Amino acid sequence: MSYSFSHAQMNGIVEETYANIIKECENLKKNTNCPNEQVVALLSVIASNFATNPEKNVN
Repeated sequence: MSYSFSHAQMNGIVEETYANIIKECENLKKNTNCPNEQVVALLSVIASNFATNPEKNVN
C-alpha cells in the first residue's frame, strides 16, 4: 500500500515538521559541536524506529 501526503499536508504540517527537524539538528550541532556525521547517525536511529522490521512482527 502506497501513501503520499496531500498537497495541503505538504505545504502545512510536513513543511513545518521538516523545518523543526532541521532547526533542532542545527541546535544540536551548535550546543554540542558535533559533526554532521553524528547528526546523520542520530537521524538514522530515529528513522529505524519508523522502518518496517519483519522480525518485530514475528510472534
